[in-house]
Amino acid sequence: MSISLPILSTQALRSRAARLPSMSAGLRSMSATALARTATTNPRALASRFLGNRRLLVVAVACFAALPSSLAAAPVDLSSYADRAARIAKAAAEDDGGWRKLVELCDDVGPRLSGSDNLACAVEWAQATMRRDGHENVRADPVTVPRWTRGAESLRILTPREIDIPMLGLGGSIGTPADGIEAEIVSVAGDEGLTALGDGARGKIVLFNVPMSRENERFGAGYGPAVRYRGAGATMAARSGAVAALIRSVTTRTLQSPHTGAMSYAGAPEQIPAAAISVEAAEMIARWNERGIPVRGVLKMNAQSHPPVQSANVLGELIGSEKPDEIVVISGHLDSWDVGQGASDDGGGVVTAMEALTLLRKLDLRPRRTIRVVLWTNEEFGLSGARRYVIDHKDEMERHVAAIESDGGVAEPIGFGVRTNDADRTNRAAETLKRIVALVPGMKLDAYSGYGGADISRMHDFGVAQLGLDADMTHYFDVHHTHADTVDKIDQAELQRNVAVMAVTAYILADMPGRLGDIDADATP
Repeated sequence: MSISLPILSTQALRSRAARLPSMSAGLRSMSATALARTATTNPRALASRFLGNRRLLVVAVACFAALPSSLAAAPVDLSSYADRAARIAKAAAEDDGGWRKLVELCDDVGPRLSGSDNLACAVEWAQATMRRDGHENVRADPVTVPRWTRGAESLRILTPREIDIPMLGLGGSIGTPADGIEAEIVSVAGDEGLTALGDGARGKIVLFNVPMSRENERFGAGYGPAVRYRGAGATMAARSGAVAALIRSVTTRTLQSPHTGAMSYAGAPEQIPAAAISVEAAEMIARWNERGIPVRGVLKMNAQSHPPVQSANVLGELIGSEKPDEIVVISGHLDSWDVGQGASDDGGGVVTAMEALTLLRKLDLRPRRTIRVVLWTNEEFGLSGARRYVIDHKDEMERHVAAIESDGGVAEPIGFGVRTNDADRTNRAAETLKRIVALVPGMKLDAYSGYGGADISRMHDFGVAQLGLDADMTHYFDVHHTHADTVDKIDQAELQRNVAVMAVTAYILADMPGRLGDIDADATP
């Protein structure tokens, strides 16, 4: 049973109670917030306050439930956390542990494609590192993941002049015949252009030349509209009779760098190879097409899909002092693409979560609830780790207070996007988070209704509050899924500020008496 009531002032409650004289004494014995919280979380306890008189209880509940839902919940009192937040931020600024972890992960382990030996090494590295840092319950939860290999690949323009084109096959694509696929290349500006082409796509290699918008680059707003062609372009082109699909790399800036990423055939009967090419190459082909100059090329890809293999999510904990069974998750995904080092995507997120937990342990800040690091396996190829986690941990999902994910780079922190399965709860959570991040000194942070993260999104149906740690993405997509996603692109000071924000937020969420987003005003630590 769950009863959702708005918080009212004690005066308002007593005013309502005056119409029910027999209830007034009981109401006066409870604060407004205590009454609402008890009605929400333990209605039986509320019933006992009225000596088992169910009729009076029903009248009281109906009275409160009928009140306007627009009445705001009283704010959580967070002032006592200011000193601890300052200690955490200062320690993070002076601590290079996250940077050293990132160097080890990227330089020593390298890129970590799903199902690869490197990802298996990363799983072992993460466990050893968290044990070295003294964390509790360090373990690897088994997960079955897909395995795909790129193999040798190339795209060569034959006419109007011979030129090798920078390209990367898309993850999950089939390969070409050994001799490749030779065909005319036609450029379209999206699905409407493909429709207009009609039968003109049959027997051709279709290039989706769709630019990523620079609108609101700090939040990467242009990514979604452009990336749909990476995911579904091959299936769209195949329906029109194309023999292969190319996409313009999903980025706003480029130095002839192709950007890979996952694609899907979604059960389509006709499957054709798919690859990304550099922005410069896509523009050149489009210009030739506009001038009526035929473009012919040969695409060769030795890509292969293999049987699934075993990987693992890696977990480690700081056990809570009073409510160890309640959990705040902090996380990043351990896998990456097979090019570059996976430093921005998502090595930075991985070490941010790892070092946030280590920092709290070093400072001897043990919250009431447990903070659990989860390093997800196979985010890039279908969220295998995230899907498995909610199955393996379904019996404790109701005790997950919140989940934080860092998977948008570790440039200057902006704040948190927050999402729950209830709009009112989301708004309450965002307001509480605004006050939490305001305690982090030296940063201008915000909190807002928004996207939490791909991996933690699997917890949505369980009512878990999902928080995405947002960093400035202005230059994130410059190197996203490319050979250039390497450690040297990470600013150490910005990384350390991400550690500070995650550590402060996770600590307060795990320690404050109420759960994030719940109606709970009597929350003085």
